[in-house]
Amino acid sequence: MTKIMVDGGHGGKDGGAQGNGLSEKVLTLKICQKIKEKLEEYENITVGMTRNTDMYLDLSKRADMANRWNADAFISVHINSATTTSARGFESFIYKDSPSAKTQAFQNGVHAEIMKQIKNDMPDRGKKRANFAVLRETGMIALLTENGFIVNGSDASKLKNDSFLDRLAQGHVNGIVSFFGLKKKEVPKTSSGATIVKPTGKLFKVQCGAFEDIDNAKVLVNRLQKSGYSAFITEE
Repeated sequence: MTKIMVDGGHGGKDGGAQGNGLSEKVLTLKICQKIKEKLEEYENITVGMTRNTDMYLDLSKRADMANRWNADAFISVHINSATTTSARGFESFIYKDSPSAKTQAFQNGVHAEIMKQIKNDMPDRGKKRANFAVLRETGMIALLTENGFIVNGSDASKLKNDSFLDRLAQGHVNGIVSFFGLKKKEVPKTSSGATIVKPTGKLFKVQCGAFEDIDNAKVLVNRLQKSGYSAFITEE
């Protein structure tokens, strides 16, 4: 079973970067929730989150959660900031001191998949290394992504779009799936090939036709019943 710990940067009293009406802690949680939901469509994977709500966690606590859980990979999601509003684009980080070949391969794969999703929206600032606590203190493959600059008008306009956040999440997921060789869960189907959908507890009625002549209505009902549908006539 592959275990992935997803870390939404900042939270609670730590809002992270702010700009253009956006808050980093809100965006990172949204992206991480999307990552978790998408990853759970695959077999043999368990997804943990350092936070599921707007709560504060110090950096060491985040790393400790992943270590205690024996995660196979740790991925921390952030939104960048800068002193200049001209800075923009996507970049990723691994720990600076002698990262393993496996960690470098993970960064290469995830970074590339994210850029496939957003190459027309944000420039690629490259794959980098840093002494970030969540990279330094985690005992497994660890990657930190900076998904655009909140202070940049162009990047911020993309980050306000839920479909763009969805593509960012998809890029993270595609990289993880490829690296660990995950397979998507099979969706159950009937003998006719139709997808089996779990019942919602609600009933939805479909009207197939309306006739002024009762005999024409009866003909259609008979045809539907022979095809296995529960058809009946109502008068309006």
